[in-house]
Amino acid sequence: MTQRDKLAARQRELLRALLAGGQVPAGFDAHRVAVEARALQSKRRSVAARLRPDLAERLGTEFRPLFDTWALDHPKPVDSSFRADLDRFESWLYAGGHLDPPRTLRRWLRRPAR
Repeated sequence: MTQRDKLAARQRELLRALLAGGQVPAGFDAHRVAVEARALQSKRRSVAARLRPDLAERLGTEFRPLFDTWALDHPKPVDSSFRADLDRFESWLYAGGHLDPPRTLRRWLRRPAR
């Protein structure tokens, strides 16, 4: 394994620790990594609440714990937009019974009356 491969592997470990609740790699301060992981989680949650205030409002006090639980198991894919990421969160909420799916299509999806 080359030095470059070793560095890439360590970077992946650190990213897992920061974004997905993975173990802190040897040589890193566990407390500092935990603080940074919480800050990144908080930032992602606040972006989610700003982009989808409807979900935050519907979930109320459950928004934070549900989002945090989901986000640990579902790190945001690099090639994914925040809106696509939140669509996955919304689907997870419906699948888990945390929210009832909408009963009607959104108004802009309905066919115009004739």
